[in-house]
Amino acid sequence: MKRERFQTALTTILGLVCLGLLVQTAWSAEVPRMTKEELRPLLGDPAVIILDVRVGRSWTESQWKIQGAIREDPFAEVASWATKYPQDKTFVLYCT
Repeated sequence: MKRERFQTALTTILGLVCLGLLVQTAWSAEVPRMTKEELRPLLGDPAVIILDVRVGRSWTESQWKIQGAIREDPFAEVASWATKYPQDKTFVLYCT
């Protein structure tokens, strides 16, 4: 019982650390950002893949979704969905 609780706690802590690193990277000045005005001319471009990585109610209750965007779970291992896409494309990930 103690071992299971320890493993659960460790998994939770590691998950939160990974999420924190992801958020920190996303907020970093090194990550290119674009405005909706910059994205607009790229819509429909076959060289651009738009991924909607919003979570929870931000995604399910949103009235606004970018047409043609592909929904991916940001909490899933990135490797589990990143390999589905050609690497020679430009990727735009959006969230709120």
